[in-house]
Amino acid sequence: MDAHAAAVLGAGLAIGGGAIGPGLGIGFLVGKAEEAMARQPEASGDIRTTMFIGIGVTEAVALYALVISFLLVFVKG
Repeated sequence: MDAHAAAVLGAGLAIGGGAIGPGLGIGFLVGKAEEAMARQPEASGDIRTTMFIGIGVTEAVALYALVISFLLVFVKG
């Protein structure tokens, strides 16, 4: 296997592994936020705001994995 093939394989593994965690995290986060809003509808605005901040932070992990995969494919070492 040459270096470019290994880089492409590593990029695929990086973005694949990097998307699993945030996908699970966002699903868990939204589910718990909906549960909290159903239990306390008067606090739904605060819960929703906190949920969106958590989604943004969690999504950053997937973007880091995307950047790493781009670096592996396009940067010649």
